[in-house]
Amino acid sequence: MKISGVIITFNEEEKLEKCLNSLQSVCDELLVVDSFSTDRTKAIAEKMGARVIQRPFLGHIEQKNFAKEQAAGPWVLSLDADEALSPELITSIQKLKSEKPEFQGYRFNRLNKYCGRYIKHGNWYPDRKLRLWLRDAGQWTGENPHDRFELYKGEVGFLKGDLLHDTIQSKEEHLVVIRKYALIAAKALHQKGKKNKAWKRFVSPFAEFFGGYIFRMGFLDGALGFQISYLSAYATWLKYWQLSKL
Repeated sequence: MKISGVIITFNEEEKLEKCLNSLQSVCDELLVVDSFSTDRTKAIAEKMGARVIQRPFLGHIEQKNFAKEQAAGPWVLSLDADEALSPELITSIQKLKSEKPEFQGYRFNRLNKYCGRYIKHGNWYPDRKLRLWLRDAGQWTGENPHDRFELYKGEVGFLKGDLLHDTIQSKEEHLVVIRKYALIAAKALHQKGKKNKAWKRFVSPFAEFFGGYIFRMGFLDGALGFQISYLSAYATWLKYWQLSKL
């Protein structure tokens, strides 16, 4: 079972080394598809032994589908530059490599670090992701910037251990990300012919907040759980508000 570790990057010099380090013990190839970073991203990737391909960024889905096609191995383990495998997840993947894989793809939980603390409830955990799969068994889909990998057919297995996601560092950074991604998401909906519906601007944010904070017990993460829930609701509102302006 040969695995290519694949990452897309743009100006990720602060987090890329940790990501690549975690992949080295389970991957037979490291591949970085970079969108012409202006920092040390390319140099760090090459220092860590990765093969680097530079390509203009045309969208998250488009870039990740291009990257998977460049992988040399039959299996692809796809991470973002701000993610890393936990020791338990590394052990699970090593065990899988020593056996005959039963499935064409594998999910695992993603544990998100927000404002310096791991969030273990609400909509942010277990946050399961399909990130290990046979290269030709599926493709990236979804709506930019919220991509997801889908298999063409077959069942998906599950591996123990967490994908550690070093995400937002402050409320201010969270708001910047929300404003950026809300516009991208609104444009993606507009390009697909989705119409603005005023009721969605009011109903969807409430559903987002109560779903995460109450039903999925985001309140157990204290003040940060509340902050995540209401900012997620705001992000939902902003996406539909942006759509109404297009």
